[in-house]
Parts: sequence; C-alpha cells; structure tokens
Amino acid sequence: MRFFFLLALAANIISAQESIVVSGYILDKQAKEPLENVMVYIEGNQVEVQTQTDGFFQIPIPKEGEYILNISLTDYLTKRIPISLENRPLDLGTVYLEKDIAREKTDNLITLTDSDLSDDDGASITSGLLQATRDVFLNRAAFDFGQAFFRVRGYDSQNGRVLINGIPMNKFFDGRPQWNNWGGLNDVIRNQQFTNGLEASDYTFGGILGNTNIDARPSGLRPGTRLSSSISNRTYAGRVMATYSSGVKQNGLSYTVSGSRRWAEQGYIEGTLYDAFSFFGAVEYQFDKKNSASFTSIMASNRRGRSSAITEEVFNLAGKQYNPYWGEQNGEIRNSRERKIVEPIFMLNHFYTSDKLNLNTGISYQFGKNARSRLGYYNAPNPDPTYYRYLPSFYINSPIGANFISANLAREGFLENPQIQWNDIYTANTDEKAAYVLYDDIAEDTQLTLNTIGNLEISDRAQVDIGITYKNLDSDNYAKIADLLGAGFHQDIDPFSNTLNDVNGTLEKREGDIFNYRYAINVSSLDGFAQLRLNYDSWNGYVAANYSNTNYQRKGVFLNERFLENSIGLGKRVSFTDFGFKGGFTYKITGRHWVTLNAAHLKRAPVLQNIFINPRENNEVVPNVQSETVTTADLNYFIRLPKLTGRITGFYTRFQNTTDVNFFFVDAGVGSDFVQEVLTDLDKLHLGGEIGLEYQLSSSVKISAVAAIGKYVYASNPSVSINFDTAGAEEDLINPDGAIDLGMAAIKDYKLAQGPQQAYAFGIEYRDPKYWWIGATTNYLANNYANISTITRTQSFLLDPETGEAFPGATPENVAKLLDQKPLDNFYLLNLVGGKSWLKNGKYISLFASINNAFDAVFRTGGYEQSRNGNFGQLQQDNLSGTPSFAPKYWYGYGRTYFLNLAFSF
Repeated sequence: MRFFFLLALAANIISAQESIVVSGYILDKQAKEPLENVMVYIEGNQVEVQTQTDGFFQIPIPKEGEYILNISLTDYLTKRIPISLENRPLDLGTVYLEKDIAREKTDNLITLTDSDLSDDDGASITSGLLQATRDVFLNRAAFDFGQAFFRVRGYDSQNGRVLINGIPMNKFFDGRPQWNNWGGLNDVIRNQQFTNGLEASDYTFGGILGNTNIDARPSGLRPGTRLSSSISNRTYAGRVMATYSSGVKQNGLSYTVSGSRRWAEQGYIEGTLYDAFSFFGAVEYQFDKKNSASFTSIMASNRRGRSSAITEEVFNLAGKQYNPYWGEQNGEIRNSRERKIVEPIFMLNHFYTSDKLNLNTGISYQFGKNARSRLGYYNAPNPDPTYYRYLPSFYINSPIGANFISANLAREGFLENPQIQWNDIYTANTDEKAAYVLYDDIAEDTQLTLNTIGNLEISDRAQVDIGITYKNLDSDNYAKIADLLGAGFHQDIDPFSNTLNDVNGTLEKREGDIFNYRYAINVSSLDGFAQLRLNYDSWNGYVAANYSNTNYQRKGVFLNERFLENSIGLGKRVSFTDFGFKGGFTYKITGRHWVTLNAAHLKRAPVLQNIFINPRENNEVVPNVQSETVTTADLNYFIRLPKLTGRITGFYTRFQNTTDVNFFFVDAGVGSDFVQEVLTDLDKLHLGGEIGLEYQLSSSVKISAVAAIGKYVYASNPSVSINFDTAGAEEDLINPDGAIDLGMAAIKDYKLAQGPQQAYAFGIEYRDPKYWWIGATTNYLANNYANISTITRTQSFLLDPETGEAFPGATPENVAKLLDQKPLDNFYLLNLVGGKSWLKNGKYISLFASINNAFDAVFRTGGYEQSRNGNFGQLQQDNLSGTPSFAPKYWYGYGRTYFLNLAFSF
C-alpha cells in the first residue's frame, strides 16, 4: 500500500494542461428521442463520460491530435467518429445511434457451459464470458468458433471471473461460473462490463481470461416491456420470454420483473429433453443522488437430458446424433442421465456514488440442488447398449481369434435395439430385490457471500480500486434412490467387495432413501485486492495485488465398511494462503495506435474437485497438495483508424504444480478395479497469437478477418498414483496411505485437449439503411486433440500382469506407435445470420434468424482416450483389427441448425 500511495502522490503533484472539450447530443435514430447513459470515450484513453437525460455530453481531451471517439450503449450499434482536434472546442451537434438487432446473437449463442461435455469431462469454453465485448476476435470466438468447443488461448472458463452486481459467481467445486443459474434471463443480464485478459477491472483482481460484471440493477435497464419468442433445433425447440422494467420513478423507486420458459422433447442430439424456466425480480430505491439500494432475486430451474461421447465404431453404426442414454417407455422418451439444477440467488446491494468515490457493498445467499441421475445395476447385465461386450468389435478383437459370425449378429442386434430397453429392466426387477436402480447424485449447497468494492479517484490522473470478499459454502453430497423400477427394495452393498456402504444404516433402501454415500464439505475463503491506475497523455498503467485464504474440510456421514478408519466424522482441514500480482502498461503511439503489455504472477488454491481423492467414501486428501502457480504475459497492438480497427496479440502462460483427480475402471499390471488417479506436479504451457481485424468497406458493408494460432501442451512429466476402491491391487504394492505410486507419466509435449489450437474466420456483413441486415462467416478450425490417458504413459503400462516383467514386444518404437497422439479432423463451418427491425407507433419489432454449419459438416469437437486397457499387451491386442473395443470416445458437433427469434418492445 505504501507503493500505491507514493505513486498516487506523484500523480497529484504533476499538473495537468488545459483540456479540449468535445460535446454533442445523442439521439435514437428511429424514435428521434434523446438517449441517457450513453458511454462516450476516446479509444485507448481511460477518460469516459455518460450522456445526461437530454442526451448531451461533453468530454475533455488532454491535447491536440487525431482520435477516434467511441459512442456506445447496450442494445445499440457502436458509433466510431474520427476527430481531429486543434486548440479549440469541438461541437459535434446531433449524433444518432441505431438499434442493434444483432444483440439477438446472444440468444443464438452455442455455449458448452450448458452442455454435457463440461459436466462430465472438464471441458468448457468461454462463450458466455465473452458476450459483452465488441472486440472482433472475441466476438468470433464466442459466436462462431464456440460451436467447435474453441477456447480463447486454450484457457478453461475457471480462468475468467463472472460477477453479478459485483458479487462473484464462480463455483468452489470447479472454479467455473454456473451459467444455468441465470439462464433464460437474457433481457436483464445485457448490461455487462467486460475486461479482456489481465486488463484492470473496477470490480475484481480477476482471472487471466477476463472478467464480466453483470449489472442487474433496475435503474440501468431500459424502461418498458419486451416480449419475445424463439424456435430452434439446438438445445431447445421453443422459448418465450417476457420482461418489464419500470424505469426510475419520481420517488426514486424502480423495479424489473422477467421470466422465460424453454422446452424440447429432445434437442439436436437424440433423447436430450429440455425443460427450463427462469424468473428474475429486482427492486431498487435511490435515497438521493449518491445512495441507492437494490434487492435482486433469481430463480432458474433447468432440467436436461444428457448425452454421451461415443467411439468411432458406434458413430459408424448409429451416426452423430446418437445418444445411448435413453430409451422408449410407454411410447415416450426416457433418458437415464438427466441433470437438474435449481439454485436460487438472493442478493442485497448498497451503492454509493459521488464524483470521487464509488462504493458497492453486497451480500448474497444462494442455496439449492444440483442433481444428476444415473442407472445403477447390481449383479445384472450392463444396460448400456454401447457396452463393449454388445458390439461387433468384442468378437473381432477376441484373444482366441476373430468370430465374424458373432460380430455380425452383434451388429444386427445393436441396430435392432440401439437404445436402453426399459421394459427389460422392469422385467428383471420383478423380484423384491432390485437388479436395477435409477438414482440421483445430489449436491445440496448453501453459500453465503459478503463483499465490498471501492473505486476512489485520487486525481485526474490516478484511481485506486480495492475489494474484499468472504465466501462460505456448506455442501451436502449424497445419492438418493429416485425409482426402484418395479422392485421392492435395494440392498446397499458394494457389489465388487460385498461390503456395506452404510454400516450404521439399514441394509434395505427404498425409493426416496439416501444410499451408497453421504458426506458434507465446508469451504470458506477470504479474498482481497488493491489496484492503482495511472492515466497520462501518452501512457497509462496499473499495478494490482491480491491475497486469498481458502479452507476445505470434509465430514463423513456414512460409515463405509471399506474405510472404517477414515470414512466418518471430520477430516483434517486443508488450508491455502496465496498471493498474486499483476501489472500493465499502455503506450499511445498516436491517438489511433497504441501498444499494451500485461503480466501476472499468481498462486491459487486447487478447486474443490481436486482436493479429496475419493470424497464419497473417505476423508483422504491428495498428499502434499499445493497451490497452483500461474505466470502469464501478453503484448498487444491496437489500431483504430476511421475504417480499419483491430488487435494483434501475442501471449505466454505457464501453469505449474497443477493437481488433477480422475475416476475410471482400469485393467493394468498393478490390478483391476475402479480407481482414483491422482496427478501432481503437472505443468501446462499455453502460447500463441491472436489477430482480429475489421474493415468498413462502405457505410453498408463491413468485412472482418480473425486468426488464432496456439500451442497448448503438457510441460512436465507429472507424478501419478492410483487408489483402488476395493481389493483389486496386490497388497504389497499399496502404500500406507492406500495409494500405488506409478512414478512419472511421460506426457511432456503431448497436446492438451483444449479445443482447436488453430482457428481462422472471414466474415462479411451488409446493413441496409432500411433496417435489415445479413452476414456470413466462414470458419476453419484445426489442430484439435482428444484427451490422453495418463496411466498408459507410466512404467506400469509396460508390465505383464502374469509375470510382473515388461512385455517382450514393448519396445520404445512399438510403444510410441501405439500411444501416438493423432489430431482430430480439421473442418470448415459456414454460419449465416440476418434480421430486420421495424418501428411502428413507438413500438419496436425485431426479427432475427441464423443458420449454423450451413453445409452440415460432420466434425468431432473433442474426446478422450479410454484407460481400460492399462497395459501394453491388452492395448496392442485391442488395436490389431483397427476397430478397438476401448477406442477413444468423441463428441460430435451439431450439423445444420437454425435459430429464429421475434421480439416486440414497447
């Protein structure tokens, strides 16, 4: 803080020269009415002003020169006006802004934050985080590359921060924002302030990907009513939304209500039902010009049928829309893997605003359930129609020789019954004891958040930002029987070890009972940051620091017979204290060209899912778990000419000491069982460049070109250990802590499964003076990779389980060939968008339409290698035919899809 004070003092004692004032009035082009709260600023400069109720603005500019004046307002097209200043005021007169019908693209956005991929295998993109930006590169990343699971700079979305009214929304479990918590409320989350990458934010120290603050205060939302309806063939088939905002009344009161409903019997992928509704209510009272308070409530319920990655064999049999998780029951679709999220949010904020100081103090309370259903089977055949024993490859890859007759019968059987056979399941459950059970894995969370954010303008040249946040989470985790499927009861015994899951409970569990596991997690964190920003005529910069303390503790509720010593009661508390530093410098070459350099070095606690080895059954913590270290820097060149705008960026990021916990079934040289795989000392390297250029060919035609070229690789050989659920391993191999140390995995320089590492786009847009527009973007995406199996890159992979010695054929050449990482196919996508708007008797009507993947290209968006074949002999045998039984599994992108939205505002 002494460093910040000295810099601020230096800023105060340097006198400012006389400014040149630019002024004007801003009106709605169609309604010819003044627009309030329009943001006016000089591009590349931190000075900004807002228009008054009559649309008037005046902005001081430090010195003569050529600049680009940026005029922007939510839901309107940004106006960029080139100006040349001499030593006298400039009056622009009346400037008109046009409604931006393209805002409906946010409703059309395909994001994986709402998909199965991010749920199950840790993949997510950042499209939701990037909705608020006008940057052409980030715009393409969100709206065009997003459908291919592209990630900006290869970052996971946990590296970006999302806040609502200044209160952070990222989850403790995986560090990501849960967009489902406010899904369907597009009308009231449009006011977003986005900072890209490491840029300084008013609200948070932030993540390395960027930060989005959603301002949901009613006073900031445009007054009136908006009704809209949409049809689509993507995640949902239909949607209706209604929003009313009162505007600020004479007594200082304002309020907003909004609701939506989204539904589909099934989405683009077979069997993926969609059933969601959302409600938003907020009231704000302005005590005086400086003080206001707001209360916000958000209720979003989202129920979705999930889908699965599939092998290439299954794809060739059933196609890209195939989903094995569902089957018909009484003529209706029933999905065995549903996800339902209901986590209401209530928040209370106080805002103090003056010429020099802004202060936002808030409290948030969130509670609810996140449930995922699953079909369990006990001493009964696997109900999954894609189970390896039911497919042709099982008979072709048999160790005793290929049986093509049986393989053909398996093929015909699969094609005849490719889905779950619910009737057969009910038949198998005619006895009182259940062979099959449909149950939910539930996380029931209660979280309290307290925070305050202050922005103090010390002088015309300097601003200090501070913030502190406290969060406390209590999470109850358990499995609950949803449907016994015709049986009378379920015996709560682990079928592999014949041991009790709940020693102190009843053996027989019935519908509605909690079984299998139950435990509680408490997480608390205290986070604070301080930031100083300086702004001068030819340069500006910032420095920031943050401090965080995070604590995790598990409490077992069930006494598990397999872990009698550490399954019940409080485990040890795991604490992390971390610091982070970042800074940035901008040099203004001219008013239209500038460069920026940002850098950060920070440490952060592991997310909750990587703290405990097997939290469902015991209190065991990852040994020597440590904070992750992130070192990153980027260099940017910005160009802002009257017709050409753009950005060129180079970046470098290294993640060190990462911990990762995975769960799977393995058949390896050290045993066969369900295992927990723990990776420690894992490093990752991300480096590359971004280019985004936009050129105004004429007043009606605009073209854009975007490129992303990255290299995302593992940068170390991590330590690997596995923990067996049951007695699947040799006893003399197990360490005292219950783990088997497999040594290091030779994965350095393997590619990370972070989406396409190259992406290119060229777009053209025509906007007609009669308020209709059309655009097209062609995209090429390349260098995408499936996630590798780590255990197959350890020395244990070479061991023959029968002899304990290395396989004779496991030469370096044969192993390298077998484990070669091949990229997924490169592909092209063509996306089309268009719309029309009308103003009739003061009522605004807009129509928006889009077609994605117009040529119906087939492409894989991601996937993962299976770890079942945990030794060289098995994997080699499985690959002899060219159609392995345990081949990598892939997700396939949507084919040709459409979205149509009609909105009516008055």
